[in-house]
Amino acid sequence: MGGLSENHNSDLKMKWLPRLNETANFESPIPLERPPQLPTRRKRDRDREERIRLAGGPKPSLREKAYAFARERATVRTCDFTALGIPRHYLAWMCEEGLLVKVAYGVYRAAEREAA
Repeated sequence: MGGLSENHNSDLKMKWLPRLNETANFESPIPLERPPQLPTRRKRDRDREERIRLAGGPKPSLREKAYAFARERATVRTCDFTALGIPRHYLAWMCEEGLLVKVAYGVYRAAEREAA
């Protein structure tokens, strides 16, 4: 029996891990895991980002436009905001956030902001 197991072991090729200053000698290469590929952005998204960058950055938001407009004037009417393209419900939101103060029906002013 001892001879059978010795013949069996000699038929198997030894696989080993390389030590320091040794090279790997494997029969088949070990597949390396590839890093996950990030999804590529669509061309239209890249083109849009390029247009925004060349135009000097993103445009101000409607909230920023409304607040800047209210700071320029003492009081602003609702129709002035809608003429700029700012929806009326933004005014209610801005009052809740403390950016605008409702003076009277349809009349607003910019809130006094404290320096942070």
